[in-house]
Amino acid sequence: MGVVSRSNNRSATSVLLSHAVALTLIFIAAMWLRLVKVELDPDLQGYLQVITGLLAFIFGAVTLVRFQGTQDRISLILGAGFLLSGTLLIASSVFFFQFMQYKPKPILSAPVILWVGRMILAVLLVVALLVENFLPRSRHPRGEIAGALFTVMGFTYLITAAVRHLPQEVSSHPIALIPNPQQLLPAAIFLISLLWYRRRLAVESSEFDRSIYMATWLNFAAQLVISQSQQFLDAPFLFSQGLVVISYSVTLGGALLDNARLFEQVRHLAVSDPLTGLANYRRLLDVLEMETERTNRSGRPFAVLLLDLDGLKKINDTHGHLVGSRAICRLAEILRIHCRSIDTAARYGGDEFALVLRETEEDQAKLVVERIHDLMTIEPEKPPLSASIGIAIYRGDGERIEKLLSAADQHLYAEKAKRTKKMAATVASRRRAPRD
Repeated sequence: MGVVSRSNNRSATSVLLSHAVALTLIFIAAMWLRLVKVELDPDLQGYLQVITGLLAFIFGAVTLVRFQGTQDRISLILGAGFLLSGTLLIASSVFFFQFMQYKPKPILSAPVILWVGRMILAVLLVVALLVENFLPRSRHPRGEIAGALFTVMGFTYLITAAVRHLPQEVSSHPIALIPNPQQLLPAAIFLISLLWYRRRLAVESSEFDRSIYMATWLNFAAQLVISQSQQFLDAPFLFSQGLVVISYSVTLGGALLDNARLFEQVRHLAVSDPLTGLANYRRLLDVLEMETERTNRSGRPFAVLLLDLDGLKKINDTHGHLVGSRAICRLAEILRIHCRSIDTAARYGGDEFALVLRETEEDQAKLVVERIHDLMTIEPEKPPLSASIGIAIYRGDGERIEKLLSAADQHLYAEKAKRTKKMAATVASRRRAPRD
């Protein structure tokens, strides 16, 4: 434990140092960019604002969809926050396009709107963590989504109205070490979020969480850079806006990847048995439908094995239902490990299983049955397992799936009857045997 703790401490220290070095280099690069003269291009900045706003809108929509499924309020607040941020970004782009029409005055409000948008995003990142800490789950996701959307619309109106009464130009100190000190306020809030999200990664480390952490880091770096901006649309300002665009792209990419993972989990749960992890009855019918179509086209038969675990009621009565459930899982594990990758093992019912063997004749299916019996015989865990197995072969004669399963079921019960008679005869012979 001590070695693991020291290793974790070294890893955390190395991560902290790497972040500190990267931020220092970015800050030095921003100071150097103060000396670089760039041509004033409000048109380019306007398009950047539009692109970033669209990324924010898409991320907000994707995150709200995620909230509908996971009901974690951090997704709700972040989705609403990015929708509001995207609205402000689109609004600020209007000022840049107006500037291109030789109306320089409206652009003076753009820095204020951008600063307000940065403040709102920084604060909502912290609020999301606070809400997750105290009220992590929602019981009424649809109602809360509707409330969040109305809140975004209300704040958009209030902020737009308030900007008209704010000072249009922010004072700069071109010679100072920090020409734009007011940008350090959202930077401080982003730093709080960054440290908090870093701690959160120890518990939650999905693509979504890692992308939010990376985006917070980029936004903090962007605020450090823009604090070096001496005038609007200079080189540090453009560098900062580039980092912001990258941060929104990262969050969107992480959200899309995480949603894809969640949808894959849902799809897997929809077609798998929760106890054994094998395919469920619904998935079994889909596979049988595909295999019958394949056989009808190619003429190559496939086999269906139905397995019934012997004596499950006796195992439950003697050892308890936990051991009985474990017995079901043991048989499922044998089928999962020892069937081919092209075959499908499914839980057919309570203690019944099905195995679909692609392109398999009856003699080959019988060899599989023998192998399953042998594996259960040598299985070391107690109580010992045995199963009755029925076989049905589909040769492309157009019979229905229900008839195929019925044939396998009849063969299964015939085999079970044979095994029962054999066991009864064995017990009777032991009772008749003379004792020494």
